[in-house]
Amino acid sequence: VPLQAYGGGLVRSGGSLRLSCKASGMVFSRAAMAWYRQGPGKQRELVANITSSGTANFADSVKGRFTISRDNTRRLVHLQMNSLSPEDTAVYYCNTYWGRTFWGQGTLVTVSS
Repeated sequence: VPLQAYGGGLVRSGGSLRLSCKASGMVFSRAAMAWYRQGPGKQRELVANITSSGTANFADSVKGRFTISRDNTRRLVHLQMNSLSPEDTAVYYCNTYWGRTFWGQGTLVTVSS
């Protein structure tokens, strides 16, 4: 299941970015999707996930700032990130489980202070 994540970049503190992940090779509408991140010197952590029915869950650290959405027609999952802080600097990974766990290649988000 190829997962292609994109949309990362450099942004100033307080700014916004929108990450997207394109999935193929599965029945996208039936799959839960997730975003993880791994900051410098940190373990990979779950940021947000969205079920096939559209129910979303968020890590406490991003609640109220990030939203996750999906476009089943275009096979995309988005992570809208607002009010970014340097603590959000990380490589962000798209993730799904379809028989087994699949990871995208990661997209780097750097938030400058």
